[in-house]
Amino acid sequence: MLTAALALALAAAPPARTSPAAERVITTDSIRAHVRFLASDLLEGRGPGTRGDALAEAYIATQLESLGLHPAGSQGFFQPFDIVGVDGHADVIQFTRGRESLALRHPDEVIAVAGDQAAHTALNGTELVFVGYGIRAPEYAWDDFKGQDVRGKVLLILNSDPEDDPTLFAGRTRLWYGRWDYKFQMAAKVGAAGALILHTPHSAGYPWQVVRTSWTGPQFSVPTTDARVPVRGWITEEACRKLLALSGKNLDDLVRAANRRDFHPVSLGIGVSTAFDSRIERTHTANVLAVLPGSDPRLAGETVLYTAHHDHLGIRADAAPGEDAIYNGAEDNASGVALMLAVARAYAALPTPPRRSILFAAVAAEEQGLLGSEYLASHAPVPLGRIAVDINIDGANVFGRTRDVTVIGLGKTDLDPTLRALARGQGRVLRGDQLPDRGYFYRSDQFSFARAGVPASYFESGLDYRGRPAGWGRERREAWEETRYHQPSDELTPDWDLSGAVEDARLQFALGYSVAQASTLPAWIPGDEFEAARKRSLEALRQRPPGATPASGR
Repeated sequence: MLTAALALALAAAPPARTSPAAERVITTDSIRAHVRFLASDLLEGRGPGTRGDALAEAYIATQLESLGLHPAGSQGFFQPFDIVGVDGHADVIQFTRGRESLALRHPDEVIAVAGDQAAHTALNGTELVFVGYGIRAPEYAWDDFKGQDVRGKVLLILNSDPEDDPTLFAGRTRLWYGRWDYKFQMAAKVGAAGALILHTPHSAGYPWQVVRTSWTGPQFSVPTTDARVPVRGWITEEACRKLLALSGKNLDDLVRAANRRDFHPVSLGIGVSTAFDSRIERTHTANVLAVLPGSDPRLAGETVLYTAHHDHLGIRADAAPGEDAIYNGAEDNASGVALMLAVARAYAALPTPPRRSILFAAVAAEEQGLLGSEYLASHAPVPLGRIAVDINIDGANVFGRTRDVTVIGLGKTDLDPTLRALARGQGRVLRGDQLPDRGYFYRSDQFSFARAGVPASYFESGLDYRGRPAGWGRERREAWEETRYHQPSDELTPDWDLSGAVEDARLQFALGYSVAQASTLPAWIPGDEFEAARKRSLEALRQRPPGATPASGR
């Protein structure tokens, strides 16, 4: 009996052929030039709502306009939206049990910020409860809370999700339940006063340094009336072990218990105290949107969407005199925007536009929790059921050509056979996520559209580099994460080899073009976690009255 995925692969039509002349306009020089400007010190790290953020938006809009693309935002090429910045942190958090106490300090042991846009935050002896992974997942028969009332308490939560038993969740492939943003959302849902996530390099996929840089300085979110946990924070493994010793508990024992379905929350007998003020600033940022109208009157109302985030982390406020303080974000994600602009140039070079329209979106505030893509998914210029696919670009390969293509989310949509055929034309093979424990599918902007039902394609160069020994690609990737990811050292340097980035951009162009030319829309594989949302968006289209143009794309 054929599996659903195999049946779809056998039935897949060959991909549409693009124009070789259009592909040739994607060059290393054009990509490098875009990165050079977007990652320059002039843009001061492109922090949300800053002058550098506005300069990046203006540059991207100008580039798209110069290609003859049409504005698609609510204000020309721009789709502005409000954000709220909360700048403050706890210098010290005091943990007390009887007459014993432990003080953990920012930023070497613990980082805690206001999670609810409050000017003053305080905990006064609030009870600390270990809740395992902090997950409620009925489809996996999993509930870490077991009905226990944790309202008004501080939760200590493990990062990631259970991975040692392949029969639980997805084994070593991290799901949405393993992401920090899910855990803070769940803490708010159960009414907790605070949430501290235990960081380990393995469970996070990056060192503590990344937590420090990402959670120091203003933390942005969109204005909302939704409940939020008042204190959000992280704790190092070493500090957590000292904290649990205060309670007479052992971290390893608690982790073992948390990996079983029969786990129950554990009160640690510890009170948590801290107080700090935060500066609250309401400002705005913007997505940059441009469209190439389709050539087929019947299909032009449907859209192939390309996304890449234009923001980064801004300027480090606590840098020492003479120290590099600008988070230039060259690879993350000036390079991704550069690839998207190169793809847009290729579409503009086609002798005839594709049948479906092509929408390019440089989205804002990804580093703050996918804010721009989430806003765009809720305020799309076309109904979500008419967005054929989101092809997301988060970073470019700067190390050279590869023999493989890493598909984040391989096996989730029926686009895999098309992508496989296109990669074969480049002499490359598809591989699934080669770092599945990192949860990359839930960490970048395609997730915002997937949650809304839009089929997503997120791929990047693999790790098998041409002319390099086995293991070289993984070593370079891990070294980059250790020394440059979310650090001022993420800059454009002369040793960047963008030959592989060109191949990836041409593959992104070819995939989008093939979808734009196809007679049917892409779909999630039956039973996928996002299939139900797609069905709802398609049903909403069928129920819309003729000529309806809702403000929301839903």
